[in-house]
Amino acid sequence: MKAIARPLSASTLSLSLRCLVTVLLLATCATAPSDRAAAATPDPIPVLAYYYIWFDTNSWDRAKSDFPLLGRYSSDDVEVMRQHIQWAQAAGINGFIVSWKSTDKLNRRLAQLVELAEAADFKLYIIYQGLDFERDPLPVERIAADLDYFIDQYADRPAFDRFEKPVVILSGTWKFLREEVATMTQGRREYLLILASEKNIEGYQRLADLVDGNAYYWSSVSPDTFPGYAEKLTAMGEAVHANGGLWIAPAAPGFDAQLIGGTTVIERKDGETLRMEMNTALQSSPDAIGLISWNEFSENSHIEPSENYGSRYLEVLASIHGAVIPAIGDFDSSEPGDTRFILDTNRKVAISLLVLLIVVSSIVIARRRPSGQTKPGR
Repeated sequence: MKAIARPLSASTLSLSLRCLVTVLLLATCATAPSDRAAAATPDPIPVLAYYYIWFDTNSWDRAKSDFPLLGRYSSDDVEVMRQHIQWAQAAGINGFIVSWKSTDKLNRRLAQLVELAEAADFKLYIIYQGLDFERDPLPVERIAADLDYFIDQYADRPAFDRFEKPVVILSGTWKFLREEVATMTQGRREYLLILASEKNIEGYQRLADLVDGNAYYWSSVSPDTFPGYAEKLTAMGEAVHANGGLWIAPAAPGFDAQLIGGTTVIERKDGETLRMEMNTALQSSPDAIGLISWNEFSENSHIEPSENYGSRYLEVLASIHGAVIPAIGDFDSSEPGDTRFILDTNRKVAISLLVLLIVVSSIVIARRRPSGQTKPGR
C-alpha cells in the first residue's frame, strides 16, 4: 500500500521545536564553555619547554648549524621574548623552564621574561645551572646565595605559581655530595619546590629526603634502540611519587651536539621522534613534561621556528594536543590558537539552527491560529 503523506500536527511540530531548542543551546554553549564546566575538567599534564636566556648576537657564531626564523637575536630583545611566549602558547606549551643563575645579565633578562609571562598568563620554572662551562660544580655558597636571591625576588610572583610553590631544578646534582645538596636546600624548601636532576633511581634515592622531586634532562636518548627506555622513565616516576615528589619527565625532538664535541645523533624523523618521546613521557605518569628544548640550538634539540625546520615542530606539538594553529606569520597573541576554528564552526552551526528555529516557530504559530482568524491590524 502506498504511504500517504500527512501534514505535521501542531503537537509534532512543538516536539520538533523543543528538540531544535535543545540542539541550539548545546551548540551555543560549545562556543564558550562555562567556568563551571572548565572547573570540572581535570587539568591536563602541563608541557614545559626548557628555555635559554644566554644568547647575545655573537652567540650564533659558535657551534650552530641552524638559526632562528627571528634572526640571530639577543635574549635582551623584549619583542623576541614576547614572540616566543605567543608561539609557545599557540602550540600548547604551558610554560618555560628557564636556565638561570644569578649574574647581572641573566637577572636582567629573567626580570624581563617574568613581566612578559605574567602579562600573558604564562608560567615559568627555573633550572638552576649548578655546573660551570667546564661542567664543574659551582661553590655551594654561591648556589645558596643565588637561591636566596630568587626567593627574595620571585617567590611570590604569579609567573611561578603553577604548583604550590615556585619550582627550581638543581642541574648537575649528581656532581655534588649529599651534604652539599643538604646545605643548598636546607631552610629553602619552605619557599620553593627544589628538584634534583638525577639520571637514575639510585641517584634520586640518594637525595630523596633532601629534595621535592626530580627532573630528568635526557635529550640524547635513542627511543628506537635504547633498551628499556620506557621502563626506565616509568620506574623513575614511580620512585619519585613513592616519596611524594614531583616528577618531570623528558621528551625531545632529536639531538645533535657534534659541533660541541658530542658523538650521539638522534634523528628527528620529521616529528616522529618527538611524538614517540612525548608518548613515552606520558606513560611514566609525570606531573609535567619537560620538553627539551625551546632554543638549545647548540645541541639541535630546539623546536623554536628555524631556518632548517620552519614551524614544523610547533605544528607537530600542536597536533599532539589536538590544537589548530595558524601559520607562523599569522600568530595573534589575543587568540589561543587551538580553539579558533572550533569556535567559528560552532557559531555558524548555531546561526543556522537559529534561522531554522524561527521558520519552524512561524509554522507552529500559524497552525495553532483558529480558522478564519485575521492578523492584528487587518
